[in-house]
Amino acid sequence: MPLQIEQSIALICLFIWIGFVCSISFLEAWLKFRAPGVTVAIGLGIGRLVFHALNKVEWVFALAVTGTVLWNSTTFIAWPNAFLLLVLMILVAQTGWLLPRLDARADLRISGKPVTDSNTHIYFVVAEILKVVSLFIIGIHLIKR
Repeated sequence: MPLQIEQSIALICLFIWIGFVCSISFLEAWLKFRAPGVTVAIGLGIGRLVFHALNKVEWVFALAVTGTVLWNSTTFIAWPNAFLLLVLMILVAQTGWLLPRLDARADLRISGKPVTDSNTHIYFVVAEILKVVSLFIIGIHLIKR
């Protein structure tokens, strides 16, 4: 059975989204600090800019995928919807809680002020892993349909 246009749009968005997150969160984020001449302050400034841009792009993908679910409710069954809901909850947490906390820590570090220990970065990485796995599960489900 050929893919419906909504499934195709969702698949394209899901796998491009996975590519964005993997390339930025799991490669660029730590690699930029190894480039010659990149100080911690410059790296943090670049990171803030890149992660805020990624977050905005992720919301576009999230709206596109969620729109396909709302447009054609037969595209997904209950358990993939749970993974989509998890992804949306992660995005809300990253946008409203994790990124602002990481920004505040980066601002302190850039200005040379002391930064206390925090697990916020670990939470962000775990959220990124959960998000990628969830997006992959949704995508595989769509391919199998």
